[in-house]
Amino acid sequence: MTVSEVGEFGLIARVTAGLERTPAVLIGPGDDAAVVRAEDGRVVVSTDMLVENRHFRRDWSAADDVGHKAVARAFSDIVAMGATPTALVAALGVPGSLELSWTDGLMAGLREECSHVDAALVGGDVTAAEQITLALTALGDLGGRPPVTLAGARPGDVVAVCGRLGWAAAGFAVLSRGFRSPVQVVSAHRRPEPPYFEGPHAAQLGATAMTDVSDGLVADLGHVAAASGVRLELRGELLDVPAKLREVGAALNVDPLVWVLTGGDDYALVATFPKGADLPDPWRVIGAATDAEPGVRVDGRRWPHGGHEHFR
Repeated sequence: MTVSEVGEFGLIARVTAGLERTPAVLIGPGDDAAVVRAEDGRVVVSTDMLVENRHFRRDWSAADDVGHKAVARAFSDIVAMGATPTALVAALGVPGSLELSWTDGLMAGLREECSHVDAALVGGDVTAAEQITLALTALGDLGGRPPVTLAGARPGDVVAVCGRLGWAAAGFAVLSRGFRSPVQVVSAHRRPEPPYFEGPHAAQLGATAMTDVSDGLVADLGHVAAASGVRLELRGELLDVPAKLREVGAALNVDPLVWVLTGGDDYALVATFPKGADLPDPWRVIGAATDAEPGVRVDGRRWPHGGHEHFR
């Protein structure tokens, strides 16, 4: 069956069936709006969007992969503020000819990824569209802590990263060449694995600034540098280039360090901490902040390759 065969309300009933509630959800799907508990008194809100053939391709990713990736993108912004994800609202535009099995798979991926952080999908909207478009609004709770913003880095702070870098970019490169392996990097492109719980943990550890790596390490740290008025000096020998990325880079004739520094879609977290901070695993120090002209340098030099930017 297709979406047009069940119609708008049939589709809504189908995608909301079986949605679970968490303690934060007072009123879930089915009413005019949801009601979500905000015990902190403040709500962290972020919106993210995925457009078919821009953010995903159906011949590269299954529907549940798209669901997982969509939630990862949305919730990584929440945890980058030092908050805990609580709820998600989804707006979905699809062609009427789309098979219902695809929307079923999408919802399965959305629900499963939400469950990783005990958050809930609490509502949304559906509409007809020429291509699949998914817009997510994510909510989060700060737990009484101040938000960790882009603007808090100070000279002398260390720069540390948590999570994978370059894996999704390597997977994108492999898929772009028409291959489907190695499965490790292809899976990283299809289903990112953000270190969700390390966002609030970083806040507890005293992070002064933080962001998620969605467009590339250098590009995203550039936002921290500009907002904080500092230069972030990265040291190449501290950047981990795993053997698998070296293997794929050799096969594709690409320097894997390019993927590590400019590849997005892994949704790692990168943060600054006061000098001397005792950072536990999985945080890895990769550089330091100085009072030089704001920007990002790798071994003292501007990195020649940028990250992802829409409309370029």
